Amino acid sequence: MAAAAAGGRGDGDSRRLPPRSLAEPALHTVEMHTGGEPLRVVPRLEAMEEAAAAGLSLLALRRHMAATRDHVRRALMLEPRGHGGMYGAVVVRGGAAADGADLAVLFLHGSGYSAMCGHAVLALGRFALDYGLVAAPQRPETAVRLRCPCGPVTAFVPWDGCRSGNPVRFHSVPAFAAATDVAIDIPGHGRVVVDIGYGGTFYAFLSAEQLGLDVCSSKTRELVSAASAVTEAVKEQFKLHHPESEDLAFIYGTILTDGKDAFSEEPTTNICVFADEQVDRSPTGSGVTARIALQYHKGLIQLNQSRTFRSSTTGSLFTGKAVKEARFGDYNAVVVEVSGEAFYTGTATFTVEEEDPLKHGFSFK
Repeated sequence: MAAAAAGGRGDGDSRRLPPRSLAEPALHTVEMHTGGEPLRVVPRLEAMEEAAAAGLSLLALRRHMAATRDHVRRALMLEPRGHGGMYGAVVVRGGAAADGADLAVLFLHGSGYSAMCGHAVLALGRFALDYGLVAAPQRPETAVRLRCPCGPVTAFVPWDGCRSGNPVRFHSVPAFAAATDVAIDIPGHGRVVVDIGYGGTFYAFLSAEQLGLDVCSSKTRELVSAASAVTEAVKEQFKLHHPESEDLAFIYGTILTDGKDAFSEEPTTNICVFADEQVDRSPTGSGVTARIALQYHKGLIQLNQSRTFRSSTTGSLFTGKAVKEARFGDYNAVVVEVSGEAFYTGTATFTVEEEDPLKHGFSFK
């Protein structure tokens, strides 16, 4: 993020920015989507770079942004600049936060900050190459090292020497089955059985059929309400543990599936409802990671068996496969490869007027 010069001219651009508060620098973003799920990339936020240079780890930086710069998240994610499904990423370079990676990233959504986001990693892999964040890109494919709040993730991006391409794939942090066949009581739905998987963040998984719904044909509002009820019930009835940090020991959302967990060449469909009833338009990269880990744990798939996952909202597709076994704390885990397509949709410059009562955004349901 760079501040435009006084008088309304910014970064040498002869076009005038609209009247704005000089205390609030203009916010410059790169707009992308992966499988229909938006990603608003903030290439630079000076306050976060300064904090990273001072030695903050990425998890500490995440807490620092929530405490000191949360108005930036709200301004960019919420209306009138954003919308109920907006998702974002703040890029951080250097310092302890990046820990030697090409870039570190803080993930933003309408109600806070997440630990991992697969659709964002796929998009950021392209962004890192096209915006010169990788020192020596290689043809025909470049490995882009990202530091996410959940840990190191590597994206593999096609590169022709001039621009990035698709499909992009990434290798996850170790993913594992946290619990399987857990009975949970859901108000209005009775008792259901869920699996809880970790793919950089924790999700509850169950077939929509258990809730009297069809992930392919039920109304989205009904799926969202039911999934959110599952998330709240799991929070109350199941204690999570993360092997490295209690900051990451939380249920991020619920993924309702078509129940087709056994290996098949045919796509399996799901919908992810995360945070505060936010709906992922993509098949959900971290969700695919966790679901592959669960299927591997149950013996339903083998190493390097690829499955295709379809979003019930857009029909977009990701593929996923377990590529190697790992250990993560006390858990038997797998590293999962997820592949999908990410695209640019534009760039934007956002401004704030100090007297605007809604300058830092609003939301409603």
